[in-house]
Amino acid sequence: MARKIHTHEISDPDVSERSYGIAPPAFRLPDTTRIGGVRLQVSDLVRSVAYYEQVIGLRVISGGDPTTLGSSKDARPLVTLQTSQGITHAHRGAFGLYHFAILLPDRAALGRFAAHLTENGVRVGAADHLVSESLYLWDPDGLGIEVYADRPQNSWRRNGRELAMTTEALDISNVIAAGRGIAWDGTPPGTTMGHVHLSVGSLEVAEDFYHRALGFDKTVWSYPGALFLAAGGYHHHLGTNIWSPGPSPSPDQAQLLEWELVVPSQDDVVAAGRSLQAAGYASERTGDGVTVRDPWGTRIHIRKKPVLAYESPPNSQSR
Repeated sequence: MARKIHTHEISDPDVSERSYGIAPPAFRLPDTTRIGGVRLQVSDLVRSVAYYEQVIGLRVISGGDPTTLGSSKDARPLVTLQTSQGITHAHRGAFGLYHFAILLPDRAALGRFAAHLTENGVRVGAADHLVSESLYLWDPDGLGIEVYADRPQNSWRRNGRELAMTTEALDISNVIAAGRGIAWDGTPPGTTMGHVHLSVGSLEVAEDFYHRALGFDKTVWSYPGALFLAAGGYHHHLGTNIWSPGPSPSPDQAQLLEWELVVPSQDDVVAAGRSLQAAGYASERTGDGVTVRDPWGTRIHIRKKPVLAYESPPNSQSR
């Protein structure tokens, strides 16, 4: 999110996670759906790995080309980087990645991260979105990154069935104070990929693909130029906006190559693929799931949730 809108909604502590949003007309993603990792094409692999380690606080899980990085405290894959000869800087205003968003487990961690950025003179944006507090960065190729922490769900506001999300000034001093002066030592346990935000050419087409075909609920639809979608009552696993003129990036530009959508079971993978096919979107079976491209060429890998120690518990808010 990057633009400001004034809201007048009143907090309702009795709001349940299913009392807002608009469900899709047919297939609906399961409640425990979450975002997995993102795969990025970069121009200089060594430079980018150093950035994601030293600035963002990830660690290398597997090296080489591609290189996969995860939380510094567990083995959850979050970002995979790859390159090839002749890759150039990301094209500003292209369709595809607006930002991917790394979700920290609490406000204290966000405060430690904010202090780390300040101490190292890193250029950063900041915003209060009512449902969350966020910091924004750009990697060496200009690819957008959000690092954020959620507010408690019972503090989220709504207007009828729509969640209230806005972009206001963040009290960065107060966020830093939440870190209590403890040094940042990398992303803590419980860090996940919270959401992906994409630039698209049409909100109506995005709604048809991501809501009606893929099965996300709509959660915010009156934010100027944007549509936000989620599963299971989260504020958003996916943002889409029409703030960029396009076109889609060329193959030789830094870009988002793929993002993962993780569902509970193989039956859910199959059901999502069938729903996409029924809506006229061609999907392809892979060894561990289904891949499909959205109308602007961004690839989504729908896969089953692995049973691994680093996975969040089923009732985790940080899907």
